[in-house]
Amino acid sequence: MEFVTVAKIGDIPEGQGESFVVGEHLVAVFNVGGQHWAINDLCPHMGASLAEGDVQDGVVSCPWHGWRFRLCDGAWCDNPRIKTESFPIRIVEDQIQIGLP
Repeated sequence: MEFVTVAKIGDIPEGQGESFVVGEHLVAVFNVGGQHWAINDLCPHMGASLAEGDVQDGVVSCPWHGWRFRLCDGAWCDNPRIKTESFPIRIVEDQIQIGLP
């Protein structure tokens, strides 16, 4: 697995997400309680940026139609068998890195 640096600790405000191009992927990285999570930025419903969604209790709501996804694994809250891709994150010194398969 290859890890790519996308940001530094503190670049993503608490309770929010930012979108990054990582290889061929558009990845939303969220900062919740100082812990970072990464999922596919594009909502599988209509392609809205999940990084722009509202984050509450470890769940992001799509800004267009309110579809809700768990940040820990990308599962859709209304039917957890449906998931958007999630990515491993590691912190190296002050660098936030996303793992690509």
